[in-house]
Amino acid sequence: MELAIIPNLITLMRLLLVVPVAITILSNDFGWTLALFAIASLSDGVDGFLARRYNWTSRFGAILDPVADKLLLMVSFILLAYTGHLPIWLSSVVIGRDLIIVAGATTYHILFGEYEFSPTILGKLSTSLQFILVLLMLLDLALINILDPLLTGGVWLVFIVSSVSGADYVISWSRKAICAHKQGKSEAP
Repeated sequence: MELAIIPNLITLMRLLLVVPVAITILSNDFGWTLALFAIASLSDGVDGFLARRYNWTSRFGAILDPVADKLLLMVSFILLAYTGHLPIWLSSVVIGRDLIIVAGATTYHILFGEYEFSPTILGKLSTSLQFILVLLMLLDLALINILDPLLTGGVWLVFIVSSVSGADYVISWSRKAICAHKQGKSEAP
């Protein structure tokens, strides 16, 4: 086995953990949900570290890693909202942000061709805060009482950073689209 595929295998494992996370949330087995979600969260750091440290990067991994993260977070937010543990409006904002980003990237690709997508600092912060909020909520449900002000603060922090991050992506990619459109017009015969 070539060692360079290890980060991709870890990412695939994280993707496969989405189903048991969903099942354990729906069955209110939050101890298992916490364990599975924590493993998935840690695996994100491990595969990223290995890919950067040993230059084991690939186009496949660059695409699959954020997909695995977003799928895990989307399923967690949807089901924690469905079961009444997170506000529905927060899940709507988190998921809406990601859908807008994907729709924008797809539209850009269709209209202007290939692009290089790299997450912004705000985007990375948004995703990190979402992971932390889900972990705090699962800790609260499974093991220890997390203070309500901490959870409420986490909810609002995720809301604010996700909203600002979403707006930042829309503005940045709108500017890129305008530049690409102008460039395309100036190159036309």
